[in-house]
Amino acid sequence: MSEKIVGVNDGIGSLGASGTAASRLLSATNIWSDAPLPAPAARPAPQPEPAVKPDAPLDVAVAKAAPVAPARARSEQWPPRKLSLALQGGGTFAAFTWGVLERLLEETSIEIDTVSGASAGAINALLLACGLAEGGREGARSRLNRFWVRLMHEASFRSLMLIGGFSPAGSSVAFGPTLRSGQFDPFDLDPLRQAVSRDINFSVLRHARCPKLLIAATRIRDGQQQIFGNEAITAEVALASTCPPLVHCAVEIDGEAYWDGGFGGNPPLLRLVQDTAATDLLLVQVTPTRDSYVPITLAAIDRRLDQIAANAALNAEISAIEWAQSHMASPLRLTRIAAEDSVDGLAQRSSTDLGRGFIRLLHRSGREAAERWLGQRARAGSAPAQARAPSEPALA
Repeated sequence: MSEKIVGVNDGIGSLGASGTAASRLLSATNIWSDAPLPAPAARPAPQPEPAVKPDAPLDVAVAKAAPVAPARARSEQWPPRKLSLALQGGGTFAAFTWGVLERLLEETSIEIDTVSGASAGAINALLLACGLAEGGREGARSRLNRFWVRLMHEASFRSLMLIGGFSPAGSSVAFGPTLRSGQFDPFDLDPLRQAVSRDINFSVLRHARCPKLLIAATRIRDGQQQIFGNEAITAEVALASTCPPLVHCAVEIDGEAYWDGGFGGNPPLLRLVQDTAATDLLLVQVTPTRDSYVPITLAAIDRRLDQIAANAALNAEISAIEWAQSHMASPLRLTRIAAEDSVDGLAQRSSTDLGRGFIRLLHRSGREAAERWLGQRARAGSAPAQARAPSEPALA
């Protein structure tokens, strides 16, 4: 089900005075400070006006006020005409996002403005943007379908590496303590680079018709999140965003080493709020936040720790946006579609499961969740949109 959160590169140019309403919201408030806001200055005591003789002329100087840009009003249009997307990574759980995107692409009235992503969310973002730039909505739908169907058919170790399916934090359960980074990838990055380049034409990401992209990776040197924009995105950037440390070697870009982008923000949300020109943002969250079971086995503990870590930075960014929103009016409207609301027992499933039945379930659930999100205003009095029959990926 969809959830309303708030009513509301490095590679990208800095934000100036002409920034969006959302960027002004964040720049006007120190969202990371715990210090209380300064108390308003005390007003001076009113002074009695001097007596003026009736026959004395008054020399009055009138200062002309500087023009103030009108605040952008929140659009009440639904579905929104312009939409930005934040796509979370989570291994094979990102097949849920595939279904969401496929359904959104069928709404010809929705324009995709900016897309952020990390790990498998970055791969979905790149497939979407490349397809839109080369072949429009049908091109994007076809590219996403081809990638995920091939992933199911291959069901290989390489496939899991391509979508960051392994524990980004690393597990002593799956890998021994003496395992050297990259030992499971004897061909290093070449096969993965070829697989990514087969599905994504990185040159078209620089075209004007391509949506704006914000792809995250984590700098090993200082642990900071690095955001790559359209001009800087290459196959190495895609691989860096999906690079789990214990599975293959760090990805080097311009002399800097990177790991999976999910460490610093999964997906990048604050940067998306700052850079988007849309007033509607949709977060597609695939990693479960809830689990009613207390894990006791090493594998179950490791799985739950990964889920908590994957959502920690995201929860902090959502809280920061809510805090900023409470201190300044903003037209920003942030909503969420969560996979765990549509797939029962998702917290107990593995993000490395490439079974066809599981991938098809995630895809179908994503489509249905997007359908509900699109029709959520129908209950408020507007006529519901004609539902489309979900299309199953061809597996033959």
